[in-house]
Formats: sequence, C-alpha cells, structure tokens
Amino acid sequence: MKFGVVMFPGSNCDHDTFHVLRDVIGRDTIFLWHKDHDLQGVDVVILPGGFSYGDYLRSGAIARFSPLMQEVKTFARRGGHVLGICNGFQILLELGLLPGAMLRNKDLKFLCQFVHVRIENPQTDFTRAGKKGQVLRIPVAHFDGNYYAPDKVLEDIRRNGQIVFRYCDADGQVTDGANVNGSMDSIAGLMNAKGNVMGLMPHPERASEALLGSEDGQIIFRSLIEAIELKSRERTLRRA
Repeated sequence: MKFGVVMFPGSNCDHDTFHVLRDVIGRDTIFLWHKDHDLQGVDVVILPGGFSYGDYLRSGAIARFSPLMQEVKTFARRGGHVLGICNGFQILLELGLLPGAMLRNKDLKFLCQFVHVRIENPQTDFTRAGKKGQVLRIPVAHFDGNYYAPDKVLEDIRRNGQIVFRYCDADGQVTDGANVNGSMDSIAGLMNAKGNVMGLMPHPERASEALLGSEDGQIIFRSLIEAIELKSRERTLRRA
C-alpha cells in the first residue's frame, strides 16, 4: 500500500510525517504537491500539520481551494482514506469532509506541549490497533484547536460513534483541565459518518519514535495499514 503526504506552502510537518511512514514504519510514501491533480494511486492521503498559506484569512480556509483538494474530496467520497493532522484537520473541516469548525484556543494562546488523549472508538480504521479507553501521549502545536459544532451536529456525531479521541488526563479521566484548548465535549479527533476520513489536532508523527518521548502515535498509522491490507485481502478473496 502507498501513503501520499500533501505539501502546501507553509506546511511544516510534511517531512516529519513522510519520515515516520517511510523510515520508521517502512511503507511506500510519496509527496503530493497541492497544485497537482493526480493522487498517483495512493491508498491513504495525509494532510499534515503546519500553517498552509500562512493561515491567512482562517486556518485551512485557503488550502481548501488548492487543485489537489478537489481530487481529495472525490477520493474521500469514493471511500478513500484521508487523515488530517492539526492544520490538516482544519482543512478537512473547511472542505466539509468533517462536521464542525475550529475556534481560537480557550486561553487565546498558542499551545505546544504533550497532551493525553483517550481512544473512544477502537472499532475504526484509525484505531483498530488500540483498545477502548487506551490513553495515548501525543503532542499538540496549535492556536486554533478549539473544536465547535452546533448542538444537533454534536448529538449526531456522538450517536454515530464519530468521536475517535477525547482529551484526558494521564489516568484517562476527561476533565476540564485536560481539555487544553476548550474543545466541545473534549473532542481531540473525529471521523466522518462513513469512517474513512479522520482529523485530529495532536501530532502522531511527533510521537512515533522513542527518541522523541513517545511511540503512541504509531497506533494510528498501523491501524490504517492493518485496515487497508485486510480490505485488500477480502477483495482478492471475493475475486478468486
């Protein structure tokens, strides 16, 4: 299988993500330029963290108009897997591939620190290598990470099991203090109703090597590999 990491002007985590996928996890990985129109046969598209287009106007608002994003929308609507990390999450919201919006952090400060997140739904293509309630230690680095959704939307994503991660303390307790940016319902990551698109504010690529203080982020990437390879085997068996 093959990963594609999108590069925007202002991305600063594209090479980090590429390194983890290719050199740490050992999977075929390519860069995708934001002005292109070809996803080059990738199985997973990753929108990395950073400050696409300098975050002018609003985080992710300009990146949504990049030519490649139209291909990503089509890819996602056909069932292709898309992962948005930090700024990538913001872009997915702007594209309408995920519900809700991002506001400024509750204390109006840029946050750059390790946080704890709890796996809320382990039965997804992004978490199947983890366990329900498992606590991951992963860093954040954002100013607009305060997730917001209208009450009806929030009710729907709860009911559909779309909340994938919540901010918590080291013991797995969801508290106001652990919700560093003020996100509604302590949401740190969520997916679409089909389960093939996910966005999260923490940076799993910065928590995939022991040297960096945590390998917990690998769970997300390995879950995707496991899910896609399983589906590939199932398709092969059906054709046999």
